[in-house]
Amino acid sequence: MALEQELNERLTRSIKAKDTQTADVLRMVKSRLQERRTAKGFSGQVDDALVLDVIGAYRKQLQKALVEFEKVGERGATQAAQLRFEIALCEGYLPKGLDEAAVRELVRERLAGLGITDAKQVGRLVGDVMKTHKGQVEAGDVKRVAEELLKG
Repeated sequence: MALEQELNERLTRSIKAKDTQTADVLRMVKSRLQERRTAKGFSGQVDDALVLDVIGAYRKQLQKALVEFEKVGERGATQAAQLRFEIALCEGYLPKGLDEAAVRELVRERLAGLGITDAKQVGRLVGDVMKTHKGQVEAGDVKRVAEELLKG
């Protein structure tokens, strides 16, 4: 089943079950997907990869907002709880990320594969890893691990 269709069906079930919290998150995802679909210059297909990209971008935005709400302490507790729920729902659709050991092994393998020995070439490595493992690793983590390994 296509991911977009799955989102639509879950939204319908949430509305029927009067689960407004889930329905609101799914509506937001669908809205962002529609924005991407109607964006100037978009001529591609709406496939699972695009849907995952939209959900991933939304999750990243929620994570940044969560940090801000946690800073204000008790005043932001309600909003922080809502953001945690939304992040968890988004993560249910996203591929599981690699743990630290797996990222370290992947970076070590790609460093050898690309023949990179200088920290100035880390950008090339990050680009290569992000092409093949988008959604599973963060670019910042790849860069940090690569720099650690190159220092030695």
